[in-house]
Amino acid sequence: MIDTLWYTRCPVPTGLGIAIQQGWLEDAFRAQGTKVSSLLESNDFATRESHFSHTLRNSVRHGGNIPAISAKARGRDTRVIGLSWADETQLILASPESGIETVRDLKGRRFGLPNWKQVEIDFTRAQAIRGLENALSLEGLNVFDVELVDQDIDSHYSDERAENVGGTLARRTGGSRARANNLEVIALLRGEVDAIFLKGAHGAQVANQFGLTKVIDTGAHPEPLIRSNNGTPRTLAVDGHLLDTHFDAAVTILEQVLRAEAWAQDHASDVRRYLARETNSSEYWVSVAYGEHAEKKLKTDLAEHSVAAIQDFTNFLHRWNFIPQRFDVGEWIDHRPLEALQSTRIAV
Repeated sequence: MIDTLWYTRCPVPTGLGIAIQQGWLEDAFRAQGTKVSSLLESNDFATRESHFSHTLRNSVRHGGNIPAISAKARGRDTRVIGLSWADETQLILASPESGIETVRDLKGRRFGLPNWKQVEIDFTRAQAIRGLENALSLEGLNVFDVELVDQDIDSHYSDERAENVGGTLARRTGGSRARANNLEVIALLRGEVDAIFLKGAHGAQVANQFGLTKVIDTGAHPEPLIRSNNGTPRTLAVDGHLLDTHFDAAVTILEQVLRAEAWAQDHASDVRRYLARETNSSEYWVSVAYGEHAEKKLKTDLAEHSVAAIQDFTNFLHRWNFIPQRFDVGEWIDHRPLEALQSTRIAV
């Protein structure tokens, strides 16, 4: 039996997030005598940091794939037991004063990039470069056709613990962390750069609040690999010790994720409310960023196109030196928990 199951998810649409909001994950493990605890709410830095490094035993993470890929590439024993592809807005934004209106207009212009200097994996920088590279490729350009302007950040993602405030994981202190999360926006408003990348509900809201020019939304492109980024698809990953030693626990985790996603299909308004909590935003911006029917996008499986996208993105991260080595994503994936659930359903 596991004494404590540690969980973490990103502030984005995930089945795990809804299972947590509903209390289903905690209920399922309480029946097994296991306590369920949030990594990001821990008072311990190393525990919080496992959200990005996945070093903690008996833990599950559902969210952006960059930290998960990074952990695997750095030798952490983790396994992917599910992938979820929920398209989201991915915006290249420009200041109106820049005169930039199209992707071709980005050539030779200043592009602001976050640069977290103290972290193991700078996922914000990686996703921005990916969005920029994908956008430029549509016009036969590459990243070296623009001037990259770093926004240096000396603090750390995990410096502050999160608090659960009405179902939303938030950092009450604001201050330096809030500013660090928005340095590229500040640089754009000051005229120090001409364009930036933002995504999700936060990106959509910032674009609207400051009247920024939407150059392109790569998240709306018909080609899956152009849409593929940190959140497309997201990884549901557990540590190897949990899977090998407590296989039933991995099955229970996946079962509750799939239960939450099945429930979501017929509860659109409830899902928007839950996702507003998850993203620390409003229901309106959830609809803008993830579509009017975000509940339909909540689906965790191991579809071939998702696996192919993760492999392509892993190669991208290695090419840009975000990870020390590339690897075969197929060998990282463990189909057994999903197959066990499917077998149970067929038997019933």
